[in-house]
Amino acid sequence: MDQIARTPKQIGDAIRRRRRRLGLNQTGVTDKTTLRQATISAVENGAPGTQLGTLCDILAALDLEFVIRTRTKASPTEIEDIF
Repeated sequence: MDQIARTPKQIGDAIRRRRRRLGLNQTGVTDKTTLRQATISAVENGAPGTQLGTLCDILAALDLEFVIRTRTKASPTEIEDIF
């Protein structure tokens, strides 16, 4: 299922949902990457300043990818209400 995420918090929430759907804990993601559990936690909590490479590593470990497209007109609040 496609998910729209516009904020670091929304991205983190989407990553957490996917990780849980796969039956993984944060340590399970660290086993698939070179990242620390604290880094996974920070990304899932929407910490600012996450490096793009870190985010790409987590997405790859969870079999996810970015899709860049023209922005929809829904507000961030309306997008959060979808989930």
